Amino acid sequence: MALRDGPGDERGPAGGRRGTGPRWWPRDCCRGLEGLDYGQVDVTAMAQLFGYVDMTDSGFIAAILSIAFNPFFWNVVARWEHKTRALSRVCGSPHTACYCLGTVILMLNCVRSHCFTEAMKSQPKLEGLDSHWAYCSGLVILAVGTLFVISSFLALGFTGTFLGDYFGILMEAKVTSFPFSVLDNPMYWGSTAVYLGWSLMHASPAGLLLTAVVAISYTIAVLYEGPFTEEIYRRKQKGAKNK
Repeated sequence: MALRDGPGDERGPAGGRRGTGPRWWPRDCCRGLEGLDYGQVDVTAMAQLFGYVDMTDSGFIAAILSIAFNPFFWNVVARWEHKTRALSRVCGSPHTACYCLGTVILMLNCVRSHCFTEAMKSQPKLEGLDSHWAYCSGLVILAVGTLFVISSFLALGFTGTFLGDYFGILMEAKVTSFPFSVLDNPMYWGSTAVYLGWSLMHASPAGLLLTAVVAISYTIAVLYEGPFTEEIYRRKQKGAKNK
């Protein structure tokens, strides 16, 4: 699901809004990666991490599938609703339909978290992370991630968080308060931080790999949702000018 910062913004069941002006995320979002020499990347640590994880474990596979399915589901359903308004007709109003979809997304996120935790339990711990400092670091990261998720929800509201603009419930102004003042898509990256912290607290190499899958899935969601959401608000602004 996508979260936004305001008209022309992006948001999601784990994300944050963008601004009103022309902002092309597929280019801008990755500018910080320009100039990196990927030939200098040391893959030894990642290779060692894979050595601790049984990639064929059914619980690990279930966790990957649940992580990948969630953003796919909410994007497909939201775009279908935007095109057909079928959910709004069935539920009686756009607000009711948005609340129903948001509830389903929350339930799917609970399933994802359960699969994530069960996958960690079924895999061995990493001795180097099974320490007091790692546990405390994970706890701090989890707390920061939770702060971003909760503050994002409070800033956007339920419909602002759960794809309300796909239902025609558009925001009037860009959200610029915390945490959007310090980070784009804070709910997505806050959620990722929660999983990272949870993995460190459990000294779980499987959890760290699954956290990487979470980050990748949200990155793809941001690139996929951004231009579409911007187009929704562009049409709104064009319609307002023509009145």
